[in-house]
Amino acid sequence: MKYEEAIERYDPVLGIEVHVELGTATKMFDAAPNSFGGGANENTTPVSLGLPGALPVVNEKGVEYAIRIGLALGCEIAQSCRFARKNYFYPDNPKNFQTSQFDEPIAANGGIDVELEDGQLVHVPIERAHMEEDAGKNTHVGGAGGRIHGADHSLVDYNRAGVPLVEIVTHPIEGTGRRAPEVAAAYVRTLRDIFKALGVSEAKMEQGNVRADINVSLRDSPDAPLGTRTETKNVNSFRSIERAVRFEIARQATLLAAGESILQETRHFHEDTGETSSGRVKSDAEDYRYFPEPDLVPVEPAREWVEEIRASLPELPAARRRRLIGEWGITELEMRDVINAGLLDPVEETVKLGASPAAARKWWTGEVARRAKQDERDPEDLVSPAQIAELAGLVEAGRLNDKLARQVLDGTISGEGSPAEVMAARGLEIVQDDGALEAAVDQAIADNPDVVEKIRGGKQQAIGALIGPIMKATRGQADAGRARELILARLG
Repeated sequence: MKYEEAIERYDPVLGIEVHVELGTATKMFDAAPNSFGGGANENTTPVSLGLPGALPVVNEKGVEYAIRIGLALGCEIAQSCRFARKNYFYPDNPKNFQTSQFDEPIAANGGIDVELEDGQLVHVPIERAHMEEDAGKNTHVGGAGGRIHGADHSLVDYNRAGVPLVEIVTHPIEGTGRRAPEVAAAYVRTLRDIFKALGVSEAKMEQGNVRADINVSLRDSPDAPLGTRTETKNVNSFRSIERAVRFEIARQATLLAAGESILQETRHFHEDTGETSSGRVKSDAEDYRYFPEPDLVPVEPAREWVEEIRASLPELPAARRRRLIGEWGITELEMRDVINAGLLDPVEETVKLGASPAAARKWWTGEVARRAKQDERDPEDLVSPAQIAELAGLVEAGRLNDKLARQVLDGTISGEGSPAEVMAARGLEIVQDDGALEAAVDQAIADNPDVVEKIRGGKQQAIGALIGPIMKATRGQADAGRARELILARLG
């Protein structure tokens, strides 16, 4: 069944679980480094590996980051909470249980407003945000697409085991209708932006810092009981989230329309096809045999500490976006382009240093972003806001045009100095000497009598045919506007 027909016949309900890896220096319960990459099993300790007799200790910074997240999401912070053992066997879980939180989370009962592309706000109710640890990573060798099916053998890397996580769980998200895929992606994007603003995580989805489990169910109408849900695991891009929701809605609708039932299960999303496939039957809480972690005391954050954290929260992304749109006089779409490029911070800093908002956006989202993609580097590794502000100032002052400014930018990125230094060293400044410019204008007029005749006949658009030779004669350093003035003056 096509998505459009499915959404006409059934009412979708979403539930989203987002895991964010916290950017602490060490892991959640031991002193092993919390860093991305490295050789297999290098970032481990006896606690990471679940060795007998190894005892965990709670990472205070991890607790602080969890509280920051909870407060930013409008949650109540627990006066007392504790960890639990979530028991299940899997090779990347060396202890045979995950240290998590069950009935006593650090934060609960919150919610955030999610803004869609057209400005519509959707409220997403949040049930809880709880602390836990990540598992390791399995690599299956020999199977198709890295899957365990058909693999010759599997390798386990415990570098990620014990990395601090916060899991944010929503209440059922109802009333989204045909915009359910868009709402799901926008919600996760909103959380990603909040994590970055709070400074609790690098929030790089491509590195697995933020992962989303997407629950989808269908019912006959908004008044009907909730349907059976499926959970698509570890979807790690906004586009994939939208595609996964669309596919699941269409797939479930096809089954329901045929009189079949939906199996409560976990599913896997396939980037190449945009489809999901069956994983395993979904376990309920009782299947994990949760019980309180006996090796860790309850966490009881002092109210004074919680209020200190609340007072230190930065301006959140939605409020910042609205403020900057007003200050810069740009549209929502223009702001979204900056945000999607991950360039809001350098653009804002460049404006603070004196560049116009238009110039700052133009250089960062244009030439700098293009060069960064070409060189496979981060834009802010290529050039600084101060350098872009200086470059924009030289253009604004009429000392560079866009073509020359791009050459200056190349030199700055190559390490030749500041924009002003590169401009001087390469001799790229626009010709300010009217004498030299007048000579180039006179030569272009003398060499192109047919063009001159057209201009004198009233076809001023023909002036462009003279500007080219003038720019060539001045090595691109002529001020095109000034050259036009001189042409008109010469020809009366």
